[in-house]
Amino acid sequence: MESKKGNECPLHGASVRPDYLVGRRLEHVVASSHLYDSETPSGPLDVWLIDSEGGATRITTGSDWCLIVEAADPYAGYDMAESGRVEVAPVSGETPFAEHLGETVLAVSEERVPANGRISLEITFDSGRVRCETCSGNLRLSSK
Repeated sequence: MESKKGNECPLHGASVRPDYLVGRRLEHVVASSHLYDSETPSGPLDVWLIDSEGGATRITTGSDWCLIVEAADPYAGYDMAESGRVEVAPVSGETPFAEHLGETVLAVSEERVPANGRISLEITFDSGRVRCETCSGNLRLSSK
């Protein structure tokens, strides 16, 4: 998982190497969602994995559609007036990570492309994997 200069995101650099998660237990998941009127949010804007060491890892997409992985605490939600609001809250059953709460990360792998850097991250637990990817600038999470 060594970053090569040609595979870094042109705007965000290499970001953190997510292999530091290996051996840590997933304790909590926090996510941000854009809420507009009574519409149901389409998916998370950001996801934070809170691990057994007390660390928070933020997974989100960049403006250039790269997948950003960084050590960062959850931010507070905010109001955007007529454009809705962003809420940040703990999640449980609403994410593919829910079935892995309390489990230890066994492995991580990532996919990179020269133009955008990281485009996917796969986190392996004993009971399965969660794939995080950018799709047309949106964060997508899926279980494997």
